[in-house]
Amino acid sequence: MMVQLLKVHGSQNQFFILDQTQLKNKLSDQERVDLAKHITDEKAGLLNGADGLLVIDSSDHDGALGSMEVINTDGSIASMCGNGLRTVSRYLSEKYGKDEFKVQTQDSDLAVHKEADLAAGVPTFSVEISPVSFNKESLPFDNFGVDKIIDQPIPEFGVGVHFTALAVPNPHLIGFGNFKTMKPDGLRVLGSMLNHKNKYFPDGVNVSFAEVEGPNTLFVQTFERGVGMTNACGTGMSAASLAFCLNKPGMAEFEKTITVYNPGGMVKTRVHNNDGDYTIDLIGNATFTHTVDIDEAALHANDLSDAEVEETNEQDAYDQFVGALDNGRF
Repeated sequence: MMVQLLKVHGSQNQFFILDQTQLKNKLSDQERVDLAKHITDEKAGLLNGADGLLVIDSSDHDGALGSMEVINTDGSIASMCGNGLRTVSRYLSEKYGKDEFKVQTQDSDLAVHKEADLAAGVPTFSVEISPVSFNKESLPFDNFGVDKIIDQPIPEFGVGVHFTALAVPNPHLIGFGNFKTMKPDGLRVLGSMLNHKNKYFPDGVNVSFAEVEGPNTLFVQTFERGVGMTNACGTGMSAASLAFCLNKPGMAEFEKTITVYNPGGMVKTRVHNNDGDYTIDLIGNATFTHTVDIDEAALHANDLSDAEVEETNEQDAYDQFVGALDNGRF
């Protein structure tokens, strides 16, 4: 029996989508991890690999059209992925013919809906990023002598940079500063130190650098747990947008649209504050670049050798969209 996977991206954060409901026999936990590590491998996988595997399955939660599991390239499970959720939302929207619904994720059921396209031929979705917590137990973190890290210098992490730590729900450390002092290796060095178990973040943490480019405008780049440097990280950009509103109220506003540039393109965010209960809307592309037809038995065997790959025409439209942005960022 043949099944179809998709190669997709949100802001060039690339994934493969596997819909378990297509299968006669669903892949086991170990089979999914093995497939993720193989198919996303830059050399041994398909289409130069990806940043993760997104596994869709059915959901019995009220209002949810399906569930999403995020498996990183190293086989670890991420609690959420904002860029990936946009592509899953588009898939479910087209599968069921609905433009507004929920998707079950590891920690919560998140509201998603189709948005007006960012540009011609660039399908666009808005996804809810929540829940949000600043408490050290949520990340977790230790050895800072505080219960929350909000707009604080941490000299051992970087001079001239102020940091905010928050879970959305996966953990992020956001540094605000001047990109000229951070590039080219500052983010890579700090991310490599903090992504894995360490004395500050026992479970590791995603690390992003953010630069304020103007009112309600950011540039964000992320070193992601289980992945490394990424073209974009949806939850990282969302966390940075919330930190932007909290830490720089003269430059960012709650409930207003924030433009967030990244190495893979651009997204929009909106940060909502309901008496200290925060949620973020992440708005961006959901691009399908390839279809991958493969026999179900080969999936169970983790054998990609006979996969039939076909390219869509959607990447050209996305490239035109990025080309129309400020090229000095890319």
